[in-house]
Amino acid sequence: MPVIDWYEHGEKRKELAHFATLASLAAVDGEINPQEKAILDKFAFKLNITEAEYKEVMKKDNKFPIETPHSGEKRLRRLFDFFQIIFSDNEIDDLERKMVEKYAIGLGFPLKKAEEIIEKSIKIFTGKIDFEDYQYLLKK
Repeated sequence: MPVIDWYEHGEKRKELAHFATLASLAAVDGEINPQEKAILDKFAFKLNITEAEYKEVMKKDNKFPIETPHSGEKRLRRLFDFFQIIFSDNEIDDLERKMVEKYAIGLGFPLKKAEEIIEKSIKIFTGKIDFEDYQYLLKK
């Protein structure tokens, strides 16, 4: 198998893992409501999840648990990737906001830290950052 195939499979696995995590989070409080289903449908489209993969992930005996990386940097990377998915349409709505909050906590961020990271991330992804933050990012 060519090396490029490993990357494609790895990327597909990552996309499926993100989607499965979203589905698990949506179902954490019981049933998936119509609004959560609409978001899942939207993410399935953005992540190129096939109908068969969608059905597999949505089974009650979902075999895709939320994977929490041990490294703080890897957790932050997953959250960053998630924000990239959310902002692929250049906006975040209330339901996506609730989903990212669940996701951050599911990744192991304490509530206070999750709220702080989410606020800063939204400012960065919407381009509404302070000059000091802008300056810092340019120096980085």
